Amino acid sequence: MKVWARRTVRNHSAAIAVSLLVFVLVSVAQDPTADIPSGKIAPSITMSGPRDTTIARGKAGTVQLRFHIGSGFHINSNKPKSEFLIPTVLKLDAPTDMVIGRVTYPPGQQMSFSFAPNDKLSVYSGEFPVGVSVRPLATVIPGKYMIRGQLRYQACDNAACYPPKKLPVEFEVKVVKGTPVKSRKNPAQSPHAHR
Repeated sequence: MKVWARRTVRNHSAAIAVSLLVFVLVSVAQDPTADIPSGKIAPSITMSGPRDTTIARGKAGTVQLRFHIGSGFHINSNKPKSEFLIPTVLKLDAPTDMVIGRVTYPPGQQMSFSFAPNDKLSVYSGEFPVGVSVRPLATVIPGKYMIRGQLRYQACDNAACYPPKKLPVEFEVKVVKGTPVKSRKNPAQSPHAHR
């Protein structure tokens, strides 16, 4: 076999090996359970949406969302005590003519864990509520509107933390016509005012 043919075969073999390595690394990176040792349960976070949230157009209303954390896990609160911890944050995209206002998070529970026994960390565990202020503009057409977004969080157990994740969030808001504003009439004038 000629020298140039052997180089070509080696170059193709190296390219195939690099491609295979990249494929394996990308596959592992996309698998959400790849960082979890076998036999361990993956952390789970779920949301229970609000029931029949109705808001009058032109007025602000609060939507209460509830998030549930799997047993044996916790997540950092919205205001963790260390700059190195990833806070839990809800980001929402509103439809046209809807305004998302303040997102209200509960205070975290102060807990210490085996990986930092001398530190109290601010975390959520079990179930926690998040309030979202929603205000449809006065010009919005009454009807049902879907609001979508994601909750970014980092789950941990008593021994270690897992890579940050994003939970898709969606809920519906029913917009209705507001109660008509009562017009204030001028008081009747005294007959003695025009002399």
